[in-house]
Amino acid sequence: MGSKFKGLLLPLALLLPTFAVLGVFLYYTQIQTFILSTYLVAFYGLHKTFVGFENYVRMFSSPSYFNSVKVTLLFSAGVLGLSMTTGLGLAMLVNMKIRGARMYRMALIWPYALSPAVAGTIWLYLFSTNSGLVNYIIDTISGVRPNWTGDKTLALLLVIFAAAWKQLGYNLVFYLAALQNVPGELLEAATIDGANAFQRFWSVTFKVLSPTTFFLLITNLVYAFFDTFGMIDIMTSGGPVDATNIMIYNLYQDGFRNANKTGLASAQSVVLFLLMAVLTWVQFRGQKKWVHYG
Repeated sequence: MGSKFKGLLLPLALLLPTFAVLGVFLYYTQIQTFILSTYLVAFYGLHKTFVGFENYVRMFSSPSYFNSVKVTLLFSAGVLGLSMTTGLGLAMLVNMKIRGARMYRMALIWPYALSPAVAGTIWLYLFSTNSGLVNYIIDTISGVRPNWTGDKTLALLLVIFAAAWKQLGYNLVFYLAALQNVPGELLEAATIDGANAFQRFWSVTFKVLSPTTFFLLITNLVYAFFDTFGMIDIMTSGGPVDATNIMIYNLYQDGFRNANKTGLASAQSVVLFLLMAVLTWVQFRGQKKWVHYG
């Protein structure tokens, strides 16, 4: 039996450091961001003019901003679908009792240890139009050198594949751990009942993996929205023609490259926070239909 605190003074004192860190670095900054979004900020904050919700009106009437929202949704869907399905498939393969399984696991996990900027640099060199290894192979076979970072469709596909590759090891580790906890007797019972491989996976394995899948869905969504900034900055800088200009990168451009748009960037930050909150709420509401615990 666990002991109980007598009174509220001690538990509040123990929680005080956590509240202090959250208050200074999370809540205070979020409140300040919302306040700043109601101001028109002149050159690097030297002068501020209160404009109310004018920044939000400018943002929602901007075609370039809606383009960044569309690109973000396409990019996030591509990263989530590719990294999670590939991670699950590879986890199932390396979970088999085969020779050298540990070596394969390490080789598949190591890309996650790279920073997004380093991963972006690797992919940029591999897919360089004139000197990249990938274009050298394609040119040798077909005589064509695709301009990966100069074509809108190819650039978006390139950053999707790069971001999914970077996140692959993370997904593989969690799926591998979950697969090792799938009860063997359930699979044996399904086999005795005549279930084929796909039926065993869908009816037994995937249901056991559903809590892990839900967790990875949330973390991969956050990764696609925020943690891919460095990769896109290195590979495409949001181009060509804003084809890879996701919301976080558009915010960076307005906040740091355009010194007179700090208020507009703050408004984008608030909207991005609310969008992530809504998407997370929808996922938590929907988990009751397909997430199975126990």
